[in-house]
Amino acid sequence: MFLGTYSPKLDEKGRIILPAKFWAELEGGVVLTRGQERCVYVFSRGEFERMHEAIRQSPVTNKGARDYMRLFLSGASDEVPDKQRRVTIPAHLRTWAGLDRELVVIGAGNRAEIWDAEAWNAYYEEQEAAFADTTEEVIPGLF
Repeated sequence: MFLGTYSPKLDEKGRIILPAKFWAELEGGVVLTRGQERCVYVFSRGEFERMHEAIRQSPVTNKGARDYMRLFLSGASDEVPDKQRRVTIPAHLRTWAGLDRELVVIGAGNRAEIWDAEAWNAYYEEQEAAFADTTEEVIPGLF
């Protein structure tokens, strides 16, 4: 499971060292793809395959499912970390997420997310008050 918040830097070749705590989860491979709110999703290979299978079960007659599948899968990139455990974020994903040198990587349960630091800070500030003030059930059965 991916947990926590980290602040790595993007190097001049578009590479990032993902947090050491994530490596046990990622040892079977890393898949990067477009994420909601213009971040980059980081999946273990196994989790990405599970996601793909779930998406594949959607009816081909559902336009929303087709559109989502096209964007999600066409942005995906199977990456192999180098010996220093750096992972290259492809240019199209860096552009999608507006990534600059300063990054934030968060654990989001079944995936990690890579954010531009300014974008993450703005998102966090916008969402934090609503999170703190939640007075009703948002996720059924959680509280």
